[in-house]
Amino acid sequence: MYICICNAIRETDLRRAAVQNSGDAEAVYARLGKRPNCGQCLADANAIISEEREMAQLPAYAE
Repeated sequence: MYICICNAIRETDLRRAAVQNSGDAEAVYARLGKRPNCGQCLADANAIISEEREMAQLPAYAE
């Protein structure tokens, strides 16, 4: 699914970049070589970034 239509940023790309880079959505976009255009995606992008970083902090599932 595309999160940012203006920059063609997919959710999977955003999630990957979220754990590899610090900052908010605008900072992560910059690391992807993009910048927000219309800004409609920023709230959703920030939520996804926060979610992904929280998930990265959880211990691995042990059976």
